[in-house]
Amino acid sequence: MSKTLIRGAKVLGGDPRDVLIDGGTIEAVGSGLSAEGAEVVEAGGKVLLPGLVDLHTHLREPGREDSETVLTGTRAAASGGYTAVFAMANTFPVADTAGVVEQVYRLGRESGYCDVQPIGAVTVGLEGRKLAELGAMHESAAGVTVFSDDGKCVDDAVIMRRALEYVKAFGGVVAQHAQEPRLTEGAQMNEGVVSAELGLGGWPAVAEESVIARDVLLAEHVGSRVHICHLSTAGSVEIVRWAKSRGIDVTAEVTPHHLLLTDELVRTYNPVYKVNPPLRTERDVMALREALADGTIDIVATDHAPHPHEDKDCEWAAAAMGMVGLETALSVVQQTMVETGLLDWAGVADRMSFTPARIGRAIGHGRPVSAGEPANLVLVDPAYRGAVDPAGFASRSRNTPYEGRELPGRVTYTWLRGKATLVDGKLA
Repeated sequence: MSKTLIRGAKVLGGDPRDVLIDGGTIEAVGSGLSAEGAEVVEAGGKVLLPGLVDLHTHLREPGREDSETVLTGTRAAASGGYTAVFAMANTFPVADTAGVVEQVYRLGRESGYCDVQPIGAVTVGLEGRKLAELGAMHESAAGVTVFSDDGKCVDDAVIMRRALEYVKAFGGVVAQHAQEPRLTEGAQMNEGVVSAELGLGGWPAVAEESVIARDVLLAEHVGSRVHICHLSTAGSVEIVRWAKSRGIDVTAEVTPHHLLLTDELVRTYNPVYKVNPPLRTERDVMALREALADGTIDIVATDHAPHPHEDKDCEWAAAAMGMVGLETALSVVQQTMVETGLLDWAGVADRMSFTPARIGRAIGHGRPVSAGEPANLVLVDPAYRGAVDPAGFASRSRNTPYEGRELPGRVTYTWLRGKATLVDGKLA
C-alpha cells in the first residue's frame, strides 16, 4: 500500500500538523514531514479526527435489502466519516444466533468500506421471553460484546436481570431500548401540547424514564454494564446523572436528530419526522445538548434507520418510524455542539469515536491520532455550508428529516486502515 501525507490538518481541531500514513498505520505526526512518492492531501483549514464509530446502526440485511444492505450502509458510513459501525439485531431472521451474526460480520468484511460489528439480540426473535444464544454469539467469529432488542424493549425485569448477569461473565453490555410498551400503545408522537392540539396519540416521557430507572438499579444490583439507547428526555438525563453519581456502570447515547429537531415539526404531518423515540420538546433538546457536553450522555449514535419510499410516503399513522443519519450526523453535531460552543473538536472525537469504541470494544478504532496507531481517520471541512440533498446519499433509503436544510461541515476523506474509502467527498 502506498504512503499518504496529510499536510496541514488541524488534528482534533488543534494546531496544523502533517500526518504520514504508511500502509495501515500512522507513521508520523509532526511539522514539515515529507515522504518520497507519497500521495499528498492538502488539508489546510480542515479538521482531522479519528474515524467515527457508530454504536447504533440498522443495516437491514438479512431480510430487508429493499431498505439497506451491508454494502450500501457501509458506503453511507464511509461518506459520513465512519470507520466502524455496530449493526442492530432486528433483521429477518433476527441476529439471535451465532450463524446470523457471523453472516453480517462477513458481509461487512467483504464490503471494505468500514468495519461492521454485529449486535446480538438479547432474546430469541426479539420476543422478550427467552434469552438468545448470548455466549455462542460472543464466542463466534463475530465476537459479539453488545446485545440489544432495539426496536423493542426488554420489558421483563427478570429477563433483563438474567441478561445483565450473563454478559457480565465476558464483559459484555446490554443496550436497552427504553420504552414501556403498555404506556406507548397507539402512541404516534411525544405526549404534550402539540399531540393534544393535533389529536395524535401521545408518547409520554415516563415510558422511557421508568425503564431507565429500573435498569440502572438492576445493573447496580448485578454489578454489570447497561447502555441506554437513544436517550431523549430531560428526565432521562437526570436519572442517568443520578446513577453515575452512585457509581453505577451505565452509559448513554443521544441521536443527532434529538439534538436538533423538536415535536413542533410534527405539525407538518410529514412522516419523515416520525421516529422512535419521538421528537421531544425544545426543553428536552437543550437538556440533551448540555448532558452531552458535560459527559452525562457519553456518545452520539445515529440510530440510522433506513426505510423504502413506500413506508414513508403515506399517511402519518401508517408510516414506519425512523430516519437515516449516517451521512449527516457529523454536520448536525457541528451545528448543535461545536458552533454553540458546547464542545470543541476534541470533544467531538471523544463522543463520536473514542468513547463509542471503548463501550463496544471496537479494537483498532477510537485510537489517538499519533504514530504507531491504526490509520482510521476522517478529514472534515468545517467551513463548508450546503443544503442536504438525499439524491446524493450512498444509503439505499432517502428518509432524512434534513432535506433542503442547510448544514455545516463536509467529510472530504475517510481512511480505513490507511486505505481511502472516501476521496474528496466521493466514494472510492
